[in-house]
Formats: sequence, structure tokens, C-alpha cells
Amino acid sequence: MTEELFREDSYLKSCTASVTAVTDGGVELDKTVFYPTGGGQPGDTGLLRTASGEELDVIDTRKGETPGSIVHVLAEGAAYPNVGENLEAVIDWDRRHKHMRMHTALHLLCALVDGQITGAQVGESKSRIDFNISESPDKAALGEKLKAMIEAAYPVSLGWVTDEELDAEPDLVRSMSVQPPRGTGRVRTVNVEGVDLQPCGGTHVKCTDEIGAMRIGKIENKGKQNRRINILFDD
Repeated sequence: MTEELFREDSYLKSCTASVTAVTDGGVELDKTVFYPTGGGQPGDTGLLRTASGEELDVIDTRKGETPGSIVHVLAEGAAYPNVGENLEAVIDWDRRHKHMRMHTALHLLCALVDGQITGAQVGESKSRIDFNISESPDKAALGEKLKAMIEAAYPVSLGWVTDEELDAEPDLVRSMSVQPPRGTGRVRTVNVEGVDLQPCGGTHVKCTDEIGAMRIGKIENKGKQNRRINILFDD
């Protein structure tokens, strides 16, 4: 298994690690700061820097075939490191931070829209979340409420609940189609203090005012019971 350093600290930009496997898919490490694609959030990009100073471009990060493994996908033509080799893993921080800001903003929308989530996608400049609701919310009013929540500087913290605790509080799960991963005995949660609490394995900012200026884009009708809300950075 790969030790997932990003689960405890989204602000880690790099780490030293040892190569545990090399496959056609990419490179696996004993630990990493790279977030793998999942939960609507794209996998991190960046580089692996060898002891000799060679920099290997990581173009994507994905979950491996075995439980708990993470694969760092290298650019075509890259020279793969050897198993056992020590190197430095460095994420593209600007891209990651945008994902963190966007992902936290989507959690604020969860607090503002009374409906279960049917889908979501985090992007660098634009993100979207789909709700199981029949009527579209007022765009202007929703934008003002989102702005106020961001500026209110609510603290954002990470926590854990046991599988049993989650079973006892099923309303914590807002998604209709995707359930939090179970089997390890605990599930990670994200808590926007006093605003939103739900299971989530993604990366987030520490305070809502770090999200920055944000605006509501199109609110789309995607079916009788599905409304898609798009958000964009306003800077």
C-alpha cells in the first residue's frame, strides 16, 4: 500500500519516497503527496526528481490495481526509475491549490442546496455539481450566499468516522450514486465548521476565505430531477 500523505495534509508539496513497483502504467511509491483521480477530483500532476537530478514528468495519478496502491503516470518516453530507488515527488502546486479551492466551494454549495448529489467534477478554472432537485435555484441569490460563505472564513477540518458510525448516520452521505469507500474500518470526513459535514477523501483549503472570488456559472437542466450548477473563479 502507498502511504497517502495528502489525506492528512493537503498542503504538502513534496516528499521523499522509495520506488516500490514499476509497470507499464507508471511508478508506485511507498508514500506520496500525489492525489489519485477520484471523487470527482482529477489526479495530481508534477514530477519525480531522482538522486541524480533528473526530472520525470508525472502527467496523471491514478489508483492502482491492488487496494491502496497509487500509480504515478509518467510522460511518454520517460526513463523509468528502478525499484528501490529513492527520489523526490513534487506536485504541481498551483494546479493542486486550484482544485483544493474548487472542491471546498462545492461543499459550500452542498450546504446551500437542499438535495442529494448526483455527480460532481472539480476543475482548475471551472467545476460543477449536480443535485437531485426539480427546480433550479435562483442564480443571483445563490451567488450572493456563496460569496458570503466564502468571506465568512469558516474553518475547514479533516476527521474520521468508523464504518459503524457512518452506518448510524446515513444522512452524512449526500451522494446518491457513490458511497464512501469502506473496509478499512474508518472513513475520512471534511467539516466546514457549522456549515457542512460529509465523507470526502479529496483535498481542501483550511478556511473558506482561501477559496477567493467565485461566481455561479450556468445552472443547467439535466433531467426532470437533475440540476447542474457550474462555478468559476472570478479572478
